[in-house]
Amino acid sequence: MTDEAMTVRIWTDGACKGNPGPGGWGVVLESGEHRKELCGGELMTTNNRMELMAVIMALQSLRRRCRVELHADSQYVLKGMTEWMAGWKKRGWKSSSNAPVKNVDLWQQLDTLAGQHDITWRWVKGHAGEPGNERADQLANQGIDELSATTGRMPCQ
Repeated sequence: MTDEAMTVRIWTDGACKGNPGPGGWGVVLESGEHRKELCGGELMTTNNRMELMAVIMALQSLRRRCRVELHADSQYVLKGMTEWMAGWKKRGWKSSSNAPVKNVDLWQQLDTLAGQHDITWRWVKGHAGEPGNERADQLANQGIDELSATTGRMPCQ
């Protein structure tokens, strides 16, 4: 990665009203003085899927290779990316108990996107007053609130 590579700080969060149930994801991206917020939702999903979707949508929004400092309050996402992914891939997307990896469609998409950037994964405690995480949580809940009954998805960008 060159010194000219842009550094982007990202906060992500997912939320679900019922699990499964209506869910939303929220993203805050900052680079220099630029800030962008994204959110969306799905009518029938799980909290883990929304946590993954938040990271996927954040990385999809980057237009070129970046240094990324990604903050998430989801141990599922962080451990998946930093501890479990290599084993899943080695075992053909099977868990250590030889069961199919849950949410494999999203994990594979995230694996591809993560390979396009230089990412530092950071855990942040949820609901602990960290401004980026608090805003991502608000956006995830906004994603649920703005769901469209006709399409099942409604981005609130």
